[in-house]
Amino acid sequence: MAALATLLPVFFMLALGWASRQFGWVTPGQKAGANSVLFDLLFPILIFNLLSSADLDKSVLPVVGYVFVMYLLALLVIGPLTARFTGTDRAHFSKYLLATHEGGNVALPLYLSIVGASSNTVIFDLAGTVTCFIVIPIMIAREASQGASPADLMRNIITNPFIIAVALGLLLNLTGLYGLIVSSPFGPAWTGTISMATSPIVALILFCLGYDLSVDKDTLAPILKLGGVRLAWSTLIILGFFLLFGGRMADHEFLMAVLIYFMCPTGFGMAPLLQPLYKDRREAGFTSAFMSLYIIVTLIAYTIVVLFIA
Repeated sequence: MAALATLLPVFFMLALGWASRQFGWVTPGQKAGANSVLFDLLFPILIFNLLSSADLDKSVLPVVGYVFVMYLLALLVIGPLTARFTGTDRAHFSKYLLATHEGGNVALPLYLSIVGASSNTVIFDLAGTVTCFIVIPIMIAREASQGASPADLMRNIITNPFIIAVALGLLLNLTGLYGLIVSSPFGPAWTGTISMATSPIVALILFCLGYDLSVDKDTLAPILKLGGVRLAWSTLIILGFFLLFGGRMADHEFLMAVLIYFMCPTGFGMAPLLQPLYKDRREAGFTSAFMSLYIIVTLIAYTIVVLFIA
């Protein structure tokens, strides 16, 4: 029932988005408007809040550094090397689907349903946050500006709303301004405003993913191939934890966190980031289908952990 409680809302919003396109409840133009609100306004606020409030504990830096390096390898090495196998026609965006894992909306609630309370998966999310909200926006801004002059490229990067949000978030975090604001009399108003602005984000992302969701015999084989590469790479990440952090993996709770987290789908936040790279709606549908179907892997991993480890 814990898995159902976690995943039913996810599947409901995916199904609602899919049905809205099938039955014409939401037009493509209206969905494009929702994308703009999500991509240009709300999501940068979430990034800003995540980075300004992050607890940058030095003791977890080796783990964060390891996961970050593995994500970089997925983007710069594994994705390009396997592009011929997974499909060269989608190589301009498919490599991004190999990096990051959905922690907050899938891994964390599933994990907490077993252990009750723990911050283990949040450690991994730090690496995912840096990858998804710093590295990938820069890479996408650069790729989307191919053929532009160096000045135009730099302008596109520094005016990217995600990069602006990252810079402001880190500024407030590292200078201590975030702590001062939250602890001031203005703190409740600040946190309430941020909460109001960010609460619809996950639902909107899932709705848009469902709206774009399209699986046919032409896309199923590439999805399965890319899923196989992602599964193999995630398995290597887990094996690396045994080699590099054997002491931590002896902790039962940490072991379960690793096994569940790194079997989760690509972070849902990747969906709006990839919009500038899509050539047509079919490519957005491929991303939606890939993220949605990969949840099957998560459910299998969760079941194994519950039955044989918990």
